[in-house]
Amino acid sequence: MPKFYDKVGYSTGSVESPVGSGVWVGNIVEKAYYGDISKQTRNLEPGEPINSDISVSNTISIVADAYAFENFMNIKYIWWNGVVWTVTSVDVRPPRLVLSLGQVYNGPIFVEEEE
Repeated sequence: MPKFYDKVGYSTGSVESPVGSGVWVGNIVEKAYYGDISKQTRNLEPGEPINSDISVSNTISIVADAYAFENFMNIKYIWWNGVVWTVTSVDVRPPRLVLSLGQVYNGPIFVEEEE
């Protein structure tokens, strides 16, 4: 079974940035996990775009920590093979979380703040 080590992105709510501006942005936290890739499949989804959308139906089983168990409902994306993928479902199976992947994630990701 192929091994996995990369980051999982959590949406931890919204913050006003800058304060008083009335503009709210998602607050994203990333945590790194080890795990196993249980299933690897690729799909082409024809639709309205000129080019078909690529999605995967992979499942990645991560060894979860307390933070992952307490916040599994906030998982938005996972890094895999250098691409950010949407997590479409999470199956809680202590001591692991089984993450199902979908299309390429196009939402906000974690960005380290510059000093």
